[in-house]
Amino acid sequence: MRNASDQQGDTDRQAPVAAGINARTIAASICCISIAGFSLSLSFPLLSLVMEQRGVSDTVIGLNTATAGLAALVISPLTPMLVARIGVTRLLIAALAVTAVTLMSFPFTGTLAWFPLRFAYSAAATMVFVVSEFWINASAPDHRRGFVMGIYASVLAVGFAAGPLLLGITGSQGLAPFAIGALAFVAAMLPVALARGATPSAAGHSSHRFVALLWVAPTATLAAFVFGAAEQICFAFLALFGLRNGLSEANATLLLTTMALGGLFLQIPLGLLADRVNRTVLLAVLGIAGAVGMAVLPAVIATPQIAYPLLLVWGGLVAGFYTVGLTQLGARFKGRDLASANAMFVMLYAAGMMAGPFGTGIAMERFGNDAMAWCLATMFALYALIALWQKVAAKQPHP
Repeated sequence: MRNASDQQGDTDRQAPVAAGINARTIAASICCISIAGFSLSLSFPLLSLVMEQRGVSDTVIGLNTATAGLAALVISPLTPMLVARIGVTRLLIAALAVTAVTLMSFPFTGTLAWFPLRFAYSAAATMVFVVSEFWINASAPDHRRGFVMGIYASVLAVGFAAGPLLLGITGSQGLAPFAIGALAFVAAMLPVALARGATPSAAGHSSHRFVALLWVAPTATLAAFVFGAAEQICFAFLALFGLRNGLSEANATLLLTTMALGGLFLQIPLGLLADRVNRTVLLAVLGIAGAVGMAVLPAVIATPQIAYPLLLVWGGLVAGFYTVGLTQLGARFKGRDLASANAMFVMLYAAGMMAGPFGTGIAMERFGNDAMAWCLATMFALYALIALWQKVAAKQPHP
């Protein structure tokens, strides 16, 4: 049974329960974004590898990669308006077409042209994520929303894992990886076209200004920032953290694999839990678990028998920020407001991706290797305090 506090008008308040899961439209939306996720995870390391082969400096590679985050920050606030005017189906197909065309343009253009190409490519990919997640969230029944989002997060994780795996098979030389990535974007149009007429509408006016969503649903929207920052901090520094603590290169890299496996296997259980308990409290618990895990990591990192199980569980719980945060947005917002909330979610995820590694890198340079773990622990602890404060504030009577 759902907690009584979930019925009280806090950020977890629900609309009437839907009759059941619309399997056709949810499957189509999950299929679309997962295929796109595969292509994106293929293209990110591919572009860096090709730039290195061309003799491009690390600084330019970093700037070009940062262009993706900038594009996400710029296009996210505009996407709800585009969804309302163009519609889910047409906007998704247009965005997927842009990603396919721009991806195939990279090998035929000079490095300088890669900056506007990367911006256009990443802006279109951001629209795919915002619109698809709005589609999934709007189509999920309230009483099974967490379960649906857990399935989505798990399938997306498989798609993201498959991209680098395929790149390892094809290599970065020649047109093959670019062509496969472009064809994947084209293939993602098929489930969208088949679901034509079954997509949600974002017509009408929003009840909230875009920036106001930060304080209307802070635990849900900030969950994206925390997850984006944590994910990229770990991608950038976790293997290095292991190496500096005496692990071999293979064992240090395995830390990331272990963390990713946790993210894959725990999302459906966390989604099911999000359907049964107060989500604000659940997000606070995830924040506490994230802080404790990172506080413990420096003491156990040199003992793989402890470090690997710790990161397996920790990775799954931290990935739950994305699953539970999206679930809470779907419970809190509908229609145009939900499209705006999903856009804010993706924008904050991109902001976390940019801010997290930058700040952690500075901290590690000044305070040493363990600063990575302490930066993460501090961020999760602060988030848990915000979530607990919101839960307490929601129970206070209004004047």
